Amino acid sequence: MESLTPVRVLLVDDDALVRAGLTMMLGAFEGIEVAGAVTDGTEVAAAVNSHRPDVVLMDIRMPGMDGLTATESLRARRDPPEVIVLTTFDTDAHVLRAMRAGASGFLLKHTPPAEIADAVRRVAAGEPMLSPEVLRRMMNHVAAAELNPGRDRARAALQRLSPGERDVALLVAQGRTNQEIGTALRMSTATVKAYVSRILTKLDLSNRVQVALLVHDAR
Repeated sequence: MESLTPVRVLLVDDDALVRAGLTMMLGAFEGIEVAGAVTDGTEVAAAVNSHRPDVVLMDIRMPGMDGLTATESLRARRDPPEVIVLTTFDTDAHVLRAMRAGASGFLLKHTPPAEIADAVRRVAAGEPMLSPEVLRRMMNHVAAAELNPGRDRARAALQRLSPGERDVALLVAQGRTNQEIGTALRMSTATVKAYVSRILTKLDLSNRVQVALLVHDAR
């Protein structure tokens, strides 16, 4: 039986104990391989070039280049790896900035090992890790803003989508998987993937998390 190619993960965290713990924990799950680990955002570019990871687990607070700046730089590259931000939810602004930069997932550092492994697999497969808590905080942040200069721009962008594409985008913004969207809209999973691909192309977005953020900006 042919074995599946493991998901390669790069760890970025200045805490040696966190790096060691994540390496040991992720190594215990089949289909996941820790390809490398670095201590600062300034080392990310070289590590990605060297290790070619599928997913980067990125801490936010580091002494040199912080994880948000590193994420912005990384996602601006051609064919970048996916990024999961490892956070303690310092502020909603941090989460929103990471989303705008193109991060595909958000995890608390005390997240159970199985959930971290599941998030890595999902993100590598193109499914963002948008937990209900992240969505709730994002929606509360947008709703609390008295002035939202990006609202008109977001609404105009969504108007460029067909009615079917907008239906898919709304469900993406709820954190639904392709299978869940297909069930809700009576589409095959392949059709949902095609819709998502067209949405990303039309709106010049890099991933589903940015689709979700655009939908919430438009509200």
